[in-house]
Amino acid sequence: MFEQFRRVANFYFLIIFLVQLIIDTPTSPITSGMPLCFVITVTAIKQVEVDSIHATIECEQPQPDLYKFVGRINVYMDNEPVARPLGSENLLLRGATLKNTEYIYAVAIYTGMETKMALNYQTKTQKRSAVEKSMNAYLVVYLCILISKALINTVLKYAWQADPNRDEPWYNDRTEPERQRHIVIRAFTDFLAFMVLFNYIIPVSMYVTVEMQKFLGSYFIMWDDEMFDEEMGERAVVNTSDLNEELGQVEYVFTDKTGTLTENNMEFIECCVDGHVYVPDIICNGQVMPGATSMDMIDTSPGPGAREHEELFFRALCLCHTVQVKEEETVDGIKHGIHQGKSTSFYISSSPDEVALVEGMKRLGFTYLRLKDSHMEILNREDEIERFQLLEVLTFDSVRRRMSVIVRSSTGELYLFCKGADSAIFPRVVSGKVEQIKARVEHNAVEGLRTLCVAYRPLSPAQYQEVCHLLNGAKLALQDRDKRLAEAYDVIEKDLILLGATAVEDRLQEKAADTIESLHKAGMKVWVLTGDKMETAAATCYASKLFRRNTQILELTTKRTEEQSLHDVLFDLSRTVLRQIGGMTRDSFSGLSGDCTDYGLIIDGATLSAVMRPAQEDSNSGNYKEIFLEICRNCSAVLCCRMAPLQKAQIVKLIKASKEHPITLAIGDGANDVSMILEAHVGIGIMGKEGRQAVRNSDYAIPKFKHLKKMLLVHGHYYYIRISELVQYFFYKNVCFIFPQFLYQFFCGFSQQPLYDTAYLTLYNISFTSLPILLYSLIEQHIHMDILRKDPSLYRDIAKNSLLRWPIFIYWTVLGVYDAVVMFFGVYFLFDNTTFTSNGQMFGNWTFGTLVFTVLVFTVTFKLALDTHYWTWINHFVIWGSLVFFLVFSLLWGGIIWPFLNYQRMYYVFMQMLSSGPAWLSIILLIAASLLPDVLKKVQMYAGFGYVPTLMDNADKLYKGQLSEFTPMASLHAPSKAGRHRRGSGNQRNAPNPRRSAPFHKKLMFTRWRRTPDYRTFAPLLAFADGSRHSKQGRAYGGTGPGTSV
Repeated sequence: MFEQFRRVANFYFLIIFLVQLIIDTPTSPITSGMPLCFVITVTAIKQVEVDSIHATIECEQPQPDLYKFVGRINVYMDNEPVARPLGSENLLLRGATLKNTEYIYAVAIYTGMETKMALNYQTKTQKRSAVEKSMNAYLVVYLCILISKALINTVLKYAWQADPNRDEPWYNDRTEPERQRHIVIRAFTDFLAFMVLFNYIIPVSMYVTVEMQKFLGSYFIMWDDEMFDEEMGERAVVNTSDLNEELGQVEYVFTDKTGTLTENNMEFIECCVDGHVYVPDIICNGQVMPGATSMDMIDTSPGPGAREHEELFFRALCLCHTVQVKEEETVDGIKHGIHQGKSTSFYISSSPDEVALVEGMKRLGFTYLRLKDSHMEILNREDEIERFQLLEVLTFDSVRRRMSVIVRSSTGELYLFCKGADSAIFPRVVSGKVEQIKARVEHNAVEGLRTLCVAYRPLSPAQYQEVCHLLNGAKLALQDRDKRLAEAYDVIEKDLILLGATAVEDRLQEKAADTIESLHKAGMKVWVLTGDKMETAAATCYASKLFRRNTQILELTTKRTEEQSLHDVLFDLSRTVLRQIGGMTRDSFSGLSGDCTDYGLIIDGATLSAVMRPAQEDSNSGNYKEIFLEICRNCSAVLCCRMAPLQKAQIVKLIKASKEHPITLAIGDGANDVSMILEAHVGIGIMGKEGRQAVRNSDYAIPKFKHLKKMLLVHGHYYYIRISELVQYFFYKNVCFIFPQFLYQFFCGFSQQPLYDTAYLTLYNISFTSLPILLYSLIEQHIHMDILRKDPSLYRDIAKNSLLRWPIFIYWTVLGVYDAVVMFFGVYFLFDNTTFTSNGQMFGNWTFGTLVFTVLVFTVTFKLALDTHYWTWINHFVIWGSLVFFLVFSLLWGGIIWPFLNYQRMYYVFMQMLSSGPAWLSIILLIAASLLPDVLKKVQMYAGFGYVPTLMDNADKLYKGQLSEFTPMASLHAPSKAGRHRRGSGNQRNAPNPRRSAPFHKKLMFTRWRRTPDYRTFAPLLAFADGSRHSKQGRAYGGTGPGTSV
């Protein structure tokens, strides 16, 4: 309930409702109470599934980390407790599936609000869009206008009544107790009464319409066939609909690399053992690529002495992993384990790298078979099964960046095998051919390959006992377990002998480069935040067109800060970028500009930590954040490598808090991306191969990175344009509605007499004018989606919340005041002399108000029709149907004596009004006069600008002969193939355009794009709002919308 009344409009109407209950007001409390209840109800609906064992468990206090658990179990055997550690591997979360065992012993550790799910739900922050903030600001303005109106009327009332001959009108005579009340109390009561009378200027129904628009509009993303991945069988998912319009305002995109830009389909390329390079059959995610039949060795074969190291290397990769062997199974919608029609085993793991490495070893002659009874079995080149007892697993984590296993061979020898990043292995190596292997690792990193180093250490029984003692002490600790384990791992994983290195390729996702290029053209800045090493990440950035060949790379890395101080490096980089652009930031150019050098920045995690470190009081270094931000603002792309998950969130937070306060978007596929996804204004999860943590914590989820292009450039663009029109239109029509009521008080002695009947007051926003704007905000397409895809620069025209700026808001308000004045005084002067009907009866005050209301309903509805470009049969049905409903309701409301009403003031009023010829004439004339500014603006758009015909010709040439189906769900239709291909290929542009509806035998409404689409009421105002921002080319979208043929 607090969340509902946090909104200014809801809280305001609650106060109005209470005032109506307490004092005598000119309108019923129902007129405020019913809409308020309706709004709260709809919003609430939118936002709302043996045997025993004798043991005791000790564990940590409840905490929200899903992947962390610290505890121990004391199992009593013969009344003697045996302590064993409990960790995250023992914790079953909701949705876990029992496999490879018949039963388990389980106990509920946390319940109720102490569960991890409940704790995570409580800690999530509420994200609010820029549009919602603008709505609240506008509401404050209208609240001030409301208070001003009430205050003016109260003062004028008592000024008018100061003359003894001008007391209250005879029909509103006061009682004696009212006359005896103190003037301050009477004035305050009148002030509140005027507040209630004018309170309809605050559009409370706008909130419920916005909520419905967001909720229903989110289905267009989920139903979009172009965002459906057939291989995975997944569609886009909307976890929250509150941020739909924010998709059209993104300025910074922060993306992970592995699994987001790349496929996370690891292809084993080669391995290097003691300087000798091996290239096996091409292996991709456990599948042998076609045409691969044999193993290649690039350099000379190793001598007999090196044979032992070679086999030890292969055994290390067969044993140092967490891979499981499975039979035929469907994983992520793909069937695995079928070979030549027969069911076989296959490998699965939480890390695709491990699957590729194990499969690569299989092609090199060493096959991992299974883990059974704590023994790992491998098949060697001689087809002999080797068994190794798995003693300890030192699990991988993002800080150590390595993992190890301790095994005992069948001959009793003890080994520690370790694999990890080169930066984590080389400092711990004491022997081996380090230089040769390091050179090969650097070569592969430059090629964009993911590299791992492999080392080992033989252990004596005494050393193993010492290792067990260290590990058991750390595992059983309830306090600082992670720290003690890290210290134990650090002691154990030392004095290693280097065996070799591996190279795995993570291929770039389909159309990832095209998507990044489109985001750049749309004015967005793309940052890649990854844990990979710099060379590998940089190669991926070039392949994905984040960096171009002419991009000047600026490095802010540990290597450079070792040569120079951080202070000097930062100022050198700052001078470089500022000197080139003459002190103006790249933001001033609205994205990339051909007049300034294209800069790209590379920074690593260690240097970022130094930049983010708060300034010391006794230090002269100062705070480097602002300098760093200044450099980043002038770079078209930024690569942050060797990033920890927390650092990713810090980067996003830093940009969010900068002086421009840009809208940020974070996209990733793994658990290490969750922190930045939650921190960004909009978080998007990729349905990758690293679990569903990112998807569960995101605002939106998509199958592939390429789908981000349509989500932002098409859906985001439409959502923002639609909701902007919705918000401005609601304020406009409420000004038209309530300003005549304000003017009417000057002609009724400020008696708080309503101009409109109670039924009209209640149903104006709920029934008569709400459905057309709701439908408009769901299906309006001011520009065809193919144009939005082919010209990403159109996205810049709506950036920075440009359509909800104050000048445009003032324009809509002034337009509403103009229409209200025309309606009120038009009716007043047309009927200045007493008008009689055909039977000689005079028009009264209710007829006057009904006539004004009739002109009002038709004017605001016709205005929406003028602003509509995308006409369907649903538009026609809703717009004209709402007018018919108003007429039918008015006839029934005034044509029947309703027994439940204590008044019959509207009886026969509407029919009497329609029986008068002058009333019909006045309705037509006043509607035309009210819509005159909109019509003139349309004419100006068609003929007032010299550059319109050129763009119209271009658009006609671009879309000549192309048809776009008009159906209720037209936005779900897949575009033509020509619209999906890149511009570069002439063959692709000339490809035929099959219609999705071809197999269906039914009549369809369609449109032929004859002219350039326009921004409706916004096009001429963009220059007025910010003349320096929009180029002449950007304002050129001032033509008409599509014509409709049937």
